[in-house]
Amino acid sequence: MQGNEKILVGLDIGTTKICAVVGEMLDEEVNIIGVGSHPSTGLRKGSVVNIESTVDSIKKAVEEAELMAGCDISSVYVGIAGNHIKGFNSHGIIAIKGREITEADVERVIDAAKAVAIPTDREILHVIPQEFIVDDMESIQNPVGMTAIRLEAKIHIVTGAVSSARNIVKCCNKAGLEVCDIVLESLASGQAVLTDEEKELGCALADMGGGTTDLALFKDNNVKFIYELTVGGHNLTNDISIGLRTPLPEAEKIKIEHGTCVPQHVRSGESIEVPAVGGREPKRLSKGILAEILEPRVEEVFSLLKQELFSNGLENSFPAGFVLTGGSVVLDGIAELAESVFGVPVRVGEPNRIGGLKDIVKNPAYATAVGLVIFGSNADTKIDVRHSDGGAGFTNVLNRMKQWFKDII
Repeated sequence: MQGNEKILVGLDIGTTKICAVVGEMLDEEVNIIGVGSHPSTGLRKGSVVNIESTVDSIKKAVEEAELMAGCDISSVYVGIAGNHIKGFNSHGIIAIKGREITEADVERVIDAAKAVAIPTDREILHVIPQEFIVDDMESIQNPVGMTAIRLEAKIHIVTGAVSSARNIVKCCNKAGLEVCDIVLESLASGQAVLTDEEKELGCALADMGGGTTDLALFKDNNVKFIYELTVGGHNLTNDISIGLRTPLPEAEKIKIEHGTCVPQHVRSGESIEVPAVGGREPKRLSKGILAEILEPRVEEVFSLLKQELFSNGLENSFPAGFVLTGGSVVLDGIAELAESVFGVPVRVGEPNRIGGLKDIVKNPAYATAVGLVIFGSNADTKIDVRHSDGGAGFTNVLNRMKQWFKDII
């Protein structure tokens, strides 16, 4: 793909799987031309804990995508998540003195808003403008050209552990890949599965992966709130493994093939075969037992998300409803259970706004990777990130972060 800026690659480095999606820009439409995935063993709750295992999984996922797409992959847009991600709102104000507002003024007021104390082990990852206030006029998206006495900015600042982001860049570099940008995974997923109407009216998105559940609230076409919950599909698998006394790999298969979180959906007498541990004979158990294991855990996840939204005064901020995506939302009845918790319409979101091999990626598990490709297609500028141990390349990525979301807003 060297020299061809129309080829874009999204790399979703997840806790349970690493997925690479190759997209091609044709007439301003993203066509998917290649997909590759491989189990991930080097991450825990979204953070790298074994670099060599992660590098090996990245290489295998990328090789599979290269074979399908018929191209060589050298650079990627990569996602980041984990319990180290934190977000908070900030506010800045500058004097304009009765003249027209310029782009430089917008940059200056954003700089004023992000002038907050950050612990030394953390770094500002994203600076997301939410709205500008020109004198007493609120909810202005682009104040450039307006005459004002003062200019205010409300922004959302996302921070993360420097070491976690550096390790992601290092893994990609060791796999022979350059990092174009690092994007918060829940925001990338929003690019792939949310409609313009949902983002305008107000919608909450929960990306339920293997190790984490990433929550993002969109309203007025802006990101208003993010939250990282360190509970995901792996916890469901672990509950099944313990409850049914079966090995973890078999518990994962049972979850995918038979998982339901609404006991009322289980027909009377319906049973499943459960492999036993230690070479014992498999046993048949009622499918209702599986539902009784999954229902309280999934309900707990949704209750924790609801509690976080309500404690931040956001209970009325998502009238367009709730959207679930990620590899762990394929459970039968999960949208119905979510509706009973949140009290708003809930749907399962699959990647849209794409062409090409869209049937292959029309699955919530590919939402982040497809969203990374869409994000890359909206970026006007490309950066040159050298192969490194995470030093220079990581610095270049950080220097771009404050510009990322101008293309989203």
